[in-house]
Amino acid sequence: MPGQGAQDGKKKDEKKKKYEPPVPTRVGKKKRRGPDSANKLPAIMPHNKCRLRLLKLDRVKDYLKMEQEFIQNQERLKPQQEKNEEERAKVDELRGTPMGVGTLEEIIDDNHAIVSSSVGPEYYVSILSFVDKDQLEPGCSILLHHKAMAVVGVLADDADPMVNVMKLEKAPTESYADIGGLDSQIQEIKEAVELPLTHPEFYEEMGIKPPKGVILYGPPGTGKTLLAKAVANQTSATFLRVVGSELIQKYLGDGPKLVREMFRVAEDHAPSIVFIDEIDAVGTKRYDSNSGGEKEIQRTMLELLNQLDGFDSRGDVKVIMATNRIETLDPALIRPGRIDRKIEFPLPDEKTKRRIFGIHTARMTIGEDVDLEELIMAKDDLSGADIKAVCTEAGLLALRERRMKVTQKDFLESKENVLYRKQEGTPEGMYL
Repeated sequence: MPGQGAQDGKKKDEKKKKYEPPVPTRVGKKKRRGPDSANKLPAIMPHNKCRLRLLKLDRVKDYLKMEQEFIQNQERLKPQQEKNEEERAKVDELRGTPMGVGTLEEIIDDNHAIVSSSVGPEYYVSILSFVDKDQLEPGCSILLHHKAMAVVGVLADDADPMVNVMKLEKAPTESYADIGGLDSQIQEIKEAVELPLTHPEFYEEMGIKPPKGVILYGPPGTGKTLLAKAVANQTSATFLRVVGSELIQKYLGDGPKLVREMFRVAEDHAPSIVFIDEIDAVGTKRYDSNSGGEKEIQRTMLELLNQLDGFDSRGDVKVIMATNRIETLDPALIRPGRIDRKIEFPLPDEKTKRRIFGIHTARMTIGEDVDLEELIMAKDDLSGADIKAVCTEAGLLALRERRMKVTQKDFLESKENVLYRKQEGTPEGMYL
């Protein structure tokens, strides 16, 4: 049919017709793409202020990043710190207070040991788990629980605190020039103490062993301690000074332990010089005694003998002893091999007195009428310390009368006072 054919042709035309996009609207300006559009950005003036502002904002950004990182670390570490503090509080609670100080005698196994203290017997105790077992070794100082006596810690520095006090950190100001006379004594102590430390090759070439120690003996006030101070001033070696009475301790075993610690510190700081003043306090002759104190003193001296001439070599450690009662010392202490040189300090002669007076009056304002030869030639048993006391007393007498010059009368009167105190001792009537 003619009408049906027209409809079929119309459907075919619709199928063949393609999709066409709608006509774009013209509202606003059309954006252009490409390099030409970049060139038409608005100009920003001035450039330098914008650059400064950019740098400022960058710094603010960096600071905010650092602050954020810090806050994150604090939030992360705070629980760990609280945990550590809590664990530390628990450990302190387990240790208890106060803690005793003891000595580790022997390690039995990983968790048990034998310990001893200065006030009691030995104990078989346990070692707590938080103790660093790598630091445990026989003879070290440990911390003990006050009730269970268990090992709860290790003292890092096992050196006796008294030994650290003995070591001179600052050298004395006295030198050999401050010693009047004693030329032969100075020469002997240089050969026995200084030369082996500074030039040991001299003794090797001679084929001899240097002296291990010297003892200085003589009446009081003759310059024994002064010469030891001069040695400490001249040499660069470590100088340990101890008085013999300090080696006598209250509890059994503390005295010998202090002697061992003293020589151990001397070896650690070698080359060193150990000066023991008033050695007669601990080195007297041995005799049978029922007193526990006397036996402890003898044990201390035996340890000193062992340290002076034991199996261990004391190459760079020299010992100087001083006493004014050498006849009371034990023969084993002053025999050759332990004390190789004995240096005597006699009372000063006329030449020595003149030099001592010259040293002590060098800075004094002396009157024209002073005749020191009258004091020097007098047959009085004046030691070096007595001569110093005479000069000091003469200056005090001049100050009493408001004078700045010391006269001959002051020296004579001060000499009488010094001799009176020396010979008579305590004046009568002082204590009623």
